[in-house]
Amino acid sequence: MSAEGFLQTEEYQVLKKTLIEIYRRKTPPECGDYLKLLEKINYLLENEDERLRPYDSSGLPGGIINLNHNIPTIIVPDIHARLNFFLNLMLYKDRDGHSILQKLARDIVQVVCVGDGFHAERRAAERWAAAFEEYKKKYRRHKNIDEEMRESLGVMEMVIEAKLAFPDNFHFLKGNHENISNEYGGGNYPFRKFSYEGAMVAEYVEKFYGRAFLDAYYMFEKNLPLLAIGRNFLISHAEPMSFYDREAVIEYRIRPEVVEGLTWTDNNDAEQGSVIRMLGYYLDGKSTAGCYYFGGHRPVRELYNLRAGGRYVQIHNPGKFIIAMIDADRDINLDEDVIEIKENLDKLM
Repeated sequence: MSAEGFLQTEEYQVLKKTLIEIYRRKTPPECGDYLKLLEKINYLLENEDERLRPYDSSGLPGGIINLNHNIPTIIVPDIHARLNFFLNLMLYKDRDGHSILQKLARDIVQVVCVGDGFHAERRAAERWAAAFEEYKKKYRRHKNIDEEMRESLGVMEMVIEAKLAFPDNFHFLKGNHENISNEYGGGNYPFRKFSYEGAMVAEYVEKFYGRAFLDAYYMFEKNLPLLAIGRNFLISHAEPMSFYDREAVIEYRIRPEVVEGLTWTDNNDAEQGSVIRMLGYYLDGKSTAGCYYFGGHRPVRELYNLRAGGRYVQIHNPGKFIIAMIDADRDINLDEDVIEIKENLDKLM
């Protein structure tokens, strides 16, 4: 099909317009419209197809996503409030001139984000410092934190819109930054890096968006899955701390150690052999020679970094737009499949 034919898809046209409007918006999103969006996404996530996402003992979708083995998979590392990264991703075109967004609309590709939508990283270090001064004064002035929340809430608004449009083919896994209330418990820990980001965001949201919004967003995060299973690969936010069987991951809502173990594991902290055991178990006992476990969480310097005997692939580079494009009908070749996409929005929009 020609690129022009793809462009006639109404779903594609509507979502592209919405994503561009979010990207161009100069202020944080309005509370009312966003709250309605949260209500929609929570309903969807609590009623996903059981074949796609097996249900837990309480009757809710569990922590596993069973990916489609017959279409390519795009793996997206930590976003961290990068509106330009997400929009570039959706509008990125292949050799035939078809964008990922167009192919999502035609049901011929699936996208899995590894989580961490909130909290801009090193590019915003000075802004975080300035926002901390605003925080200390109870946000009587809030120019800098407004800009952070424009980006963080904005990029997650894009994520939610994409999931609502393509529920079976677009997935966002929970990362350790999916903790808007700065909770300690349930597998979550309060967060700080450049400043007191976790506390600053929680106070901002409650002050300017209200408790109902904070509670709805909190439930959105709790409804996110943890582990995606492909034909010859697995995906979670972080390297698995230990081995977790299907029952443990499906029951993640009452297994905080699973949430923590798939979202918080630091380099060199995982139990030896956890990646190999997970690959062998979830990929039906196949030889792990051609199989990989993908994640983000800890930054890399170039395109990717290998751990766990070369089976765990980290692809989060805060300074680049990195994605992995996994074909459905051939072996994974990391040097070909992990790529950098260029910032090219002026031409793509």
